[in-house]
Amino acid sequence: MPDDAAAARAAAEEESAFSHPPVDPDVTAAYGDHPDQVIDFYAPRPGPDCAADALAPLVVVLHGGAWRAPYDRRHITPFAGFLARRGFAVANVEYRRGGEPLIPGQSAGESGTAGAVAGRTPLAGRWPDTFDDVAAALDALPGLVREALPQADPRRTVLTGHSAGGHLALWAAARHVLPADARWRTGGPAPLRGVVALAPIADFETAEKLEVCGHASLQLLGGQDGFAERRPYADPVLLLPTGIATTVVQGRNDLDVPQAVAESYAEAAAKAGEMVGLTLLEDVGHFPLIDPAADACAVVAEEIAQLAW
Repeated sequence: MPDDAAAARAAAEEESAFSHPPVDPDVTAAYGDHPDQVIDFYAPRPGPDCAADALAPLVVVLHGGAWRAPYDRRHITPFAGFLARRGFAVANVEYRRGGEPLIPGQSAGESGTAGAVAGRTPLAGRWPDTFDDVAAALDALPGLVREALPQADPRRTVLTGHSAGGHLALWAAARHVLPADARWRTGGPAPLRGVVALAPIADFETAEKLEVCGHASLQLLGGQDGFAERRPYADPVLLLPTGIATTVVQGRNDLDVPQAVAESYAEAAAKAGEMVGLTLLEDVGHFPLIDPAADACAVVAEEIAQLAW
């Protein structure tokens, strides 16, 4: 358990990240019929050093929130706006998340998953809907970008995501190495400049040992019965190497998704013959990575820029 000072600091960081007003997109486009199957587009706001008529790199953002319904893309719109002000074109992807709460007093194990989740905490994710949506969004993105965001250069696309969204970013970049019978498998690697995963839930086994987000990864895969069977289709640590440049940015003081998860993923990548960049930030927790008021957010933008430009 974290001490009082660490918990208070984490709470203050979360409060700061969620204190910014939502930033409305320039355009919203649908990639499916469900209300959550939409992408918000933000046009770049180039600074004095950028030519106004130059095409901007495209950053695709996948939000976090433990794949749970209460956390939608709105909470990460200040981060999307921050990237647009740094000269990036931005696509902020929504996707279906878990929405059925537990019955009060019922444990997650009694509801078909494992691990105790108090109160009415919504279950994490929908299998296979969450993955269906991310795959469909990425597949539809090139066509949508041409119509909605002509200022973007899709040849310079970087995929990023925070927490559960970091997991989805790593997963989306690994679709070409999914098992042969996977419904989301592609014939080759995605045309990405790279991935910048922010405090990602990148190794489900390690995450479960640490009880990350109330056993969210276990819930995402449908509980104990589905965990072992579905992990090869969903867990980034089992989908290596990808051949796509990947950087993980992680706060050393992260209480939500501890540093050990990122380190486990980076170690697995190295064993698979792939070097994954691991940027560890001192005195940083979970939320400063997407908080425009935090220095860590500027570090994230620089990591994206190194791949995009």
